[in-house]
Amino acid sequence: MKYLALPFALLLMAATAQTTPLRLNDADYFERQGLNVIVFSDIYPDGHQTGVTIIQHGQRVAANGDVRLEASPGQWSPMPTSVSRTVDREHQTITQRLAYPDPTKNRRGFNPIDYPDLNFSYDVSVTPDAQGGFRVRVDLERPLPAEWIGKVGFNLELFPGDLFGKAYLLDGQSGVFPRQADGPIVAAYGGPLAAPLAHGRALVVAPEDDLRRLRIESRTGELELLDGRANHNNGWFIVRSLIPAGATHGAVEWSVSPNVVEGWRYAPVIQVSQLGYHPDQPKRAVIETDRLDTEAHDAIVYRLTENGREEVLRARAAPWAGHFLRYNYLIVDFSAVKTAGMYEIVYGESSTQPFKIGADVFDRHAWQPTLEYFLPIQMCHMLVREKYRTWHGLDHADDVRMAPVNLNHFDGYAQGPSTLTRFQPGEHVPGMDRGGWHDAGDYDLRVESQMGTVWLLSKMVTEFGLDYDATLIDEDRRIAEIHTPDGKNDVQQQIEHGLLSVLGGYRAMGRLYRGIIEPTLSQYVLLGDISTQTDGVIHDGPGAADDRWVFTEDNPDRELNAAAGLAAASVALRGYDPAMSAEALAAAREIAARAIGGTQSAGPRAFALSELILATRDAAYVRQLVAMKADIVAHIADTGWAVGQVRSLVRDAAFWRDVEAAVRAHEAEVETQSAETPYGVPYRPRIWGAGWDIQQFGVRQYFLHKAWPRIASAQPYVNALNFVLGAHPGDNTESFASGVGARSATVAYGANRADWSYIPGGVISGTNLVRPDLPELKVWPYFWQQSEYVMGGGAENYMFLVLAVDRLYQR
Repeated sequence: MKYLALPFALLLMAATAQTTPLRLNDADYFERQGLNVIVFSDIYPDGHQTGVTIIQHGQRVAANGDVRLEASPGQWSPMPTSVSRTVDREHQTITQRLAYPDPTKNRRGFNPIDYPDLNFSYDVSVTPDAQGGFRVRVDLERPLPAEWIGKVGFNLELFPGDLFGKAYLLDGQSGVFPRQADGPIVAAYGGPLAAPLAHGRALVVAPEDDLRRLRIESRTGELELLDGRANHNNGWFIVRSLIPAGATHGAVEWSVSPNVVEGWRYAPVIQVSQLGYHPDQPKRAVIETDRLDTEAHDAIVYRLTENGREEVLRARAAPWAGHFLRYNYLIVDFSAVKTAGMYEIVYGESSTQPFKIGADVFDRHAWQPTLEYFLPIQMCHMLVREKYRTWHGLDHADDVRMAPVNLNHFDGYAQGPSTLTRFQPGEHVPGMDRGGWHDAGDYDLRVESQMGTVWLLSKMVTEFGLDYDATLIDEDRRIAEIHTPDGKNDVQQQIEHGLLSVLGGYRAMGRLYRGIIEPTLSQYVLLGDISTQTDGVIHDGPGAADDRWVFTEDNPDRELNAAAGLAAASVALRGYDPAMSAEALAAAREIAARAIGGTQSAGPRAFALSELILATRDAAYVRQLVAMKADIVAHIADTGWAVGQVRSLVRDAAFWRDVEAAVRAHEAEVETQSAETPYGVPYRPRIWGAGWDIQQFGVRQYFLHKAWPRIASAQPYVNALNFVLGAHPGDNTESFASGVGARSATVAYGANRADWSYIPGGVISGTNLVRPDLPELKVWPYFWQQSEYVMGGGAENYMFLVLAVDRLYQR
């Protein structure tokens, strides 16, 4: 009998474990080891990040569980508004009340949405069941109008990236999740849609994969399995149940049973710079482990030799003293390793990719891809080629027409009741068909992205003497040839290219533009060669045309930031392009003179005045800066880094005494916030990846350290660079800089995202937060909140940081 007792006991334990119920935790979501169910902690539906969300074995596998007016919604589809959220611990239930329409988005706001004439409210409730899964229930306040029956349903979206090639079973039907959306296309729910992959009552997702197996059973009607990518490239697979006529309470009820592997734990993740370290850098690996892994083990640092691995350091990982997100964190300090070479770190069965230690670690393959690839490829009004490859054809030769008045554009631009210029709505504005960079994964030109890029490139010239030639840039022929040197400094040529756009608009309109963007949504969502977005023919007048619109605005803060960039560019171009340098400085003076009295914002005023002082040495600007001392001190985080640049040019001891005291207090706060994370940088993400913010923080810390080296440490900006290069939370440790380091973001939200590819040197937004506590960086080209490139900070701040850290250790 004893031979039967042990197997029976094991079976009993397994059965008990399998039926361990989900329970509400202190973060107000449902949890059991290996499974989390988050209910409306996020409200970001257009980013596939809200509603009922399933995290299975540490990965977000399904999200956006909510009522939708369309079978396959897109970015500008109607989304509900959150009314209230109730967490009932006694009954272990979370209930979210929502309603249509959302008054903050209905034809208004930053990204306006055109809602239909339909008003209703409803509850989505989630309750654990005894089998370890959960039930979802939808209750309507009143039945839907008859004309909406067959259109409104409850959707749950399945993340496609983990499902390609995996099986599904739906009653008697089966198949694999296809890598691309396939027809047939049918007319349904008011528009074309791919026919359902299957329909029935009980769906099993990935039955062959214990880590991804998921069962969904409808208790009220049929399920449909849809492929949302057929009408939106960034769509997901969708499980949907329609709300029947006359239904209110229990309009939709599902039983959801994700499989959980007994004893599963999050595997340790070792986070280091994917590029590597200078020998004299402090070097710390962060190890992210399951919350149940409370015992630390040895980490081994190996040097890679011709005979394989050679152990050079073995050290017990030290617990990090703090609480951060959902994991435990350990620190391994390997600063003592200084010998040049290639290395790996191993902790248990986890290991890093190879990384370099060497004094030349930043000499190549670091900032260079941004200048060699990303900046040329983002150039607007140019044909961009790289040997056999054409990145894009000559684009937007028909720029631009004045935007209509009283227009709220779908991408956040707003034109007021006047054009603020002599140009009428629809009228062609000359001189704006040159220069600039496409802003991001889309193709607009925001003035802040243009001038942010100009300012950062200018600082790389004046701070570090950056001079590098790998690209032919011919503005007369409108051609850029990557890896074809032309004997000129690429950095200064790129500065000129940005100024051609901004100064071209200033000449034509007598003011800065707000932005240049496509007039129609069908143009805006283009995925392909940008030269096909318009016909290249100039149209003039209010009639329909494809020419891009230029928007204007009265925004003193933005104008002052632009003036600062123009002043910095005038310094960087002296001796290289004296005429453009003089024009940029004249524009900076004029813009600042008009704008500085129109705002109380200390940051933009201090920034503009500091750059104008550097460019002119004008005593009048010095007096203005000193006169705003109280504002500078009160807003030192926004001003200190800027005014620190003019310490040697402003001779006022009382001014600097008070500013220095404020800097000291600010740095104490930076130190406190940096200690809140294991990465040594302030990191308080909302939804979007915080990589760009951390890079900007690092650049500002560089200037603070330069001005006050005894008060402001260099370590925060060194840590900021390490964060971008791989020392960041989550199991995806890739470098945010595409093509930089052993593992990097090679699937990114750029202009070529439909190809599942990347642009070398582009820098993504990075690991984002699935609230309340999941760091996430998916390999998926359509998550702008994780993997989008931008101009005006993302890649250029990264370039600056690499140069700054290199300078720090090469002294």
